[in-house]
Amino acid sequence: MESAAADIARRLAREAEAVCRHYLSNGRRQGRYWIVGDIENTPGRSLYVRLKGPASGKGAAGKWTDAATGEHGDLLDLIMANLRLSSLGDALDEARRFLSLPRPDPPVRQVSPPAPTGSPEAARRLWAMGRPIAGTLAEQYLAARGIVGVDAIGALRFHPRCYYWREDRPESDPETWPALLARVTDAKGALTGLHRTWLDPATTGKAPIDSPRKAMGLLLGHGVRIGEAADLLAAGEGLETMLALRMALPELPVVAALSASHLAALILPPGLKRLYIAVDSDAAGRAAADRLAERAGADGIEAIRFTSRLEDVNEDLRAFGLTELRADLRPQLAPEDVDRVLLSTSR
Repeated sequence: MESAAADIARRLAREAEAVCRHYLSNGRRQGRYWIVGDIENTPGRSLYVRLKGPASGKGAAGKWTDAATGEHGDLLDLIMANLRLSSLGDALDEARRFLSLPRPDPPVRQVSPPAPTGSPEAARRLWAMGRPIAGTLAEQYLAARGIVGVDAIGALRFHPRCYYWREDRPESDPETWPALLARVTDAKGALTGLHRTWLDPATTGKAPIDSPRKAMGLLLGHGVRIGEAADLLAAGEGLETMLALRMALPELPVVAALSASHLAALILPPGLKRLYIAVDSDAAGRAAADRLAERAGADGIEAIRFTSRLEDVNEDLRAFGLTELRADLRPQLAPEDVDRVLLSTSR
């Protein structure tokens, strides 16, 4: 389909001499050309415009060249430069005025129907509105929990004004808070849901609301994935737990299932040979880890549990620092994985 600019340029070429007489009035016709000094209508003989010729290709009507500068173009380019217009849209409007053409109707805006609340489509739309976390409140929030250097992780985004509905307020009157967004995907990387952590700009902590963390979309079996799993993967419940583990073992792909029940039901990717499970220290966390380990073993996948000194890996990171966390994790790794996921940190 011909573009609007190409169509207008073609119409101008049909009226090449009239265009030249209007915009390059200090020039004159000489044979098949209009001769003038330059694009700004200075008297002279440097710029020439072809008045007759085919509609396109070599020798086409409406083509011009300035022999002094080497500039060239079509008559739409000429109008834009002659009047020093700042945009192609302005040049098109001027050309339509000259040709006595009406302005085109504005395109019909396609309004998408509202996505069902909490649906994967609603999650996709919210994710599309997010932006990278670098330099945002989300980055500050994670840094306060010892998690740094994660601003380039594609599974994380920041939303400055994310809706939050309170039970005691009508649905038509939500409030907004900044939020850390985490993308939930299936084993193939397709977005199925979203996890939101609402934040308080005054404290860089969680927002002072009843449920500062909520997930939406299809979550069961899926999770927030960081790194591409091949034969190794680490899985755990919390987003911050798995971000901390990724900091300590940056070559180990991780997935945060976001709850104990979802961890137990996590769908494992094909080709997996060894699964590390970051175990939360409460009863629900231990039970979920046991269930996932059983399922992995039934599929011929070796399951190894990561245990922490405190409640979870992030608590250990905050309490003891990154060096001690790595020292604690090293003896828990399979010997053949040490060089792959731990010693690479010293490079």
